[in-house]
Amino acid sequence: MTARFNAIGLVVSDMAASVTFYRRLGFAFPEGAEEQPHAEAELPGGIRLLLDTEETVRSFHAGWQPPSAPGGRASLALLCDTPEEVDALYEELVGAGYHGELEPWDAFWGQRYAVVADPDGNGVDLFARLPDARTP
Repeated sequence: MTARFNAIGLVVSDMAASVTFYRRLGFAFPEGAEEQPHAEAELPGGIRLLLDTEETVRSFHAGWQPPSAPGGRASLALLCDTPEEVDALYEELVGAGYHGELEPWDAFWGQRYAVVADPDGNGVDLFARLPDARTP
């Protein structure tokens, strides 16, 4: 038997806000997903992003509580085509009212890198290889 990676799941406090945020990043949630207690967007390669409301999780895990500290311990990392795309996407999201956690900068590991928080405080890393960076 071999387990295969298939999905990333996030617990969300506001499904509509989360679906709106991830749609801005290109995730194709079906129409009406913002009104559901569970939503899925298929990603290239067959991996899925799963969103479940806090109420949904409590329906099968009665003692579940959201983390007490702001921010999460997990993040999603999204590869952009160019450093300029990192900057533009960061500005678009912050301009739409999302929290910019880390402004775009040229990281010492050879990437243009930024972090925006989703509506529940999970980090979404935006990155692109810098043109003069050596390939690992």
